[in-house]
Amino acid sequence: MPALLVQDVMTRNQFREYRLFGRRLGSPLSPRQQRLIDELLPQVQVDNSAVYKDGGQLTELFCGMFTRFHLEIGFGGAEHLIWQAKRAKDVGFIGCEPFINGVVKLLTAIEEAKLDNIRICDDDARDLLDRLPESCLEKVYVLFPDPWPKKRHHKRRFINQQTLNQLARVMKSRAHLCFASDIADYIGWTQDHIADNRNFELVDMEPLERPRTRYEEKAVRAGRPSTYLTIACIK
Repeated sequence: MPALLVQDVMTRNQFREYRLFGRRLGSPLSPRQQRLIDELLPQVQVDNSAVYKDGGQLTELFCGMFTRFHLEIGFGGAEHLIWQAKRAKDVGFIGCEPFINGVVKLLTAIEEAKLDNIRICDDDARDLLDRLPESCLEKVYVLFPDPWPKKRHHKRRFINQQTLNQLARVMKSRAHLCFASDIADYIGWTQDHIADNRNFELVDMEPLERPRTRYEEKAVRAGRPSTYLTIACIK
């Protein structure tokens, strides 16, 4: 698979009416980070043009090692994804994150901890969902996504009817969508969208067992309580 070219990160997804994520690149990459992008990313990268028609093809993405799969959309600094991958070594994890600096943090952990059960999609999660086989995911995580707080930007929120229908297609029956946010308006937005979608139902609001992400730590310091939704796929 071709290595990600940093100079090309702003040219993808132009066919979409709008993006659900913000900037693609933050601080400049160090020489070591650029090496990880050039050398390690192609080894663990989801081919952004491949269509995985069945579970067997998805298994091949992980060199035949796994038949169970979880997806994290917008893994940020990758704290949660790394913890999960170390904890559940019999599961293949796909992490989707367009922010290159976040991708580099995950690549660093993959190299240092020799994690072989993570694959990275550095593109729009909607495109990935279109290309995954039906009923392939046991769990999906959307933790502290960009809240797009301005009303005119609400259409950019990841949780909407279109993406929920995409998720319903690729999730197994009774699989869980785990959502968390410290923005009360986004929690209400998500609950309303779940109530309006026949493929999902809210089953729990207890915190997940996991480490705090850097975004959650920021919310704690700011005094903003977080809410956790466990949502079952009931197709």
